[in-house]
Amino acid sequence: MALSCDVRSHPEQEAAFAAILEEWGRIDVLVACAGVYVGGPLPDIPPERWEDLVAVNLTGVLVANSLVAPIMIEQGRGAIVNISSMAGKTSWPNSAEYSATKSGVIGLTRSAAMELGPHGITVNAVCPGNTLTAMVRQVAAEIGATLGMTADQWLASRAEDTALKRLAEPEEIAGVIAFLASDDARYITGQSIEADGGLILS
Repeated sequence: MALSCDVRSHPEQEAAFAAILEEWGRIDVLVACAGVYVGGPLPDIPPERWEDLVAVNLTGVLVANSLVAPIMIEQGRGAIVNISSMAGKTSWPNSAEYSATKSGVIGLTRSAAMELGPHGITVNAVCPGNTLTAMVRQVAAEIGATLGMTADQWLASRAEDTALKRLAEPEEIAGVIAFLASDDARYITGQSIEADGGLILS
């Protein structure tokens, strides 16, 4: 069942969860993955851009977690997977606002894991590296242009930053999420797992 929802809106998220419950009677897994990227020099961050980024990347995740928690508590089980980023673990120039929101997701995940663990609910975060999605290709075009590079050249340079010397395909991130949502991961909670091809370590 596909539903449209603006995660910046608490009422829209509430309506989406209500519709799922009406259809299925339970919610076993939440993957909080809505996110946007913006970046730029610290002195040039307009307040309205910051507020919108926080609303999507951090408040939207918090609201989703808070709405699904009582449902999963009543069930006595569930799995929550929040999508952070490698930028939640490390930072670069011109990325303060994005890194701040993704670091916040990791903090939220740890606290929720402690709170919901006694109810049989796991809460983990996945921290992807650069993944070949439409959003990353758009970022590559924008940042590459400021550096005199094509999007493909910028992506190739980012691949060289990893231990595996390539960027991720979306299904490689999805596989980590599916594992954390499965019973095979039922004793893993409070973790922020890097799926970044070894970017952080390299």
